[in-house]
Amino acid sequence: MSLLPDRHPNLDFFVLDIADAVPKDDMASMEHPLFSLATKPDMRHLEYRNGDNVLKIRPSGLGLPTIFDKDILIFTISQLMARKNRGEPIGDIVRFSARELSIATNRPIGGNHYKRLEDAFARLQGAQFVTNIKFGGKIETRIFSLIDEGGFVRTDDERFRLDYCEVKLSRWLMRGIETDQVVTISQDYFRLRRPLERRLYEIARKHCGSSSKWQIGLTNLQNKTGSNAPIKRFRHNLREIIRADVTPFYRFEIDEDDLVTVRPRLVPVAFAPSITIPEWAEEQAREHATQLGRDYYALRANWLTFAQEETAKGNFPRNPGAAFVAYCKRQGSLRT
Repeated sequence: MSLLPDRHPNLDFFVLDIADAVPKDDMASMEHPLFSLATKPDMRHLEYRNGDNVLKIRPSGLGLPTIFDKDILIFTISQLMARKNRGEPIGDIVRFSARELSIATNRPIGGNHYKRLEDAFARLQGAQFVTNIKFGGKIETRIFSLIDEGGFVRTDDERFRLDYCEVKLSRWLMRGIETDQVVTISQDYFRLRRPLERRLYEIARKHCGSSSKWQIGLTNLQNKTGSNAPIKRFRHNLREIIRADVTPFYRFEIDEDDLVTVRPRLVPVAFAPSITIPEWAEEQAREHATQLGRDYYALRANWLTFAQEETAKGNFPRNPGAAFVAYCKRQGSLRT
């Protein structure tokens, strides 16, 4: 199955102007299966255990929040992290237009924005998450939602057009933002068609990162995804995703013993050994990436791909270190 089309290919710079943010995901929700993979209302009451720690999820009246509802959280978290990286004050309220959200998350513009957003806000705010933490001989129980409020304002005319949306993030999510417990994700995440594909990418990004590989048993992987399909069906779905091979940055493998291996598509050893980045350039480039709120390893991989292609054409960079630092600086100028 191919990726969804890039619905806004000519609006990339416009998006950067209004959003000035690369996609960011919070590590806590990437670790745990908080979002339903179902495409129909999911009314299950879920409970996950890890030793003495317990996470319970109670659905809203419209069901559990879906992996596609999470687009709203990724978008708002990205906004706040961009402001934070620019040294601007941040709060727990983010205001945006439905058009901005649609462009940034590769959704169609127009249509039933009102109904889709209302339902998504209801699931995100209405579902309850219950956690327990043991310390000092006591057990602390916390009950929270992913957002405290969500809403929108429409024009008071016969067309009832959406004017703007507003989301107030929960204290639980804000702690992750304030402590930088977020990672950059690929823009192509929003082009993944199937809920399971999106969840598998999150897991790969969280656990494999830039390591050479990460391995997990099929049953444990299914538990991490939150899929409630029979293991035979889950194995079949995973094999379909492996054959399609469209997961951004990562590829999956499964052997006869149901051991699943995740590998980055771009690793330094795959490139010509003559293209090396000196340590001083690595340090400078990492500083630029931090200032821009960009994923250093993604920038490095993108530049190495470009350098490899140019080398194949006979255009070997005279000073790879300087060229790499200049490339990272240029990412900032493209965003202003």
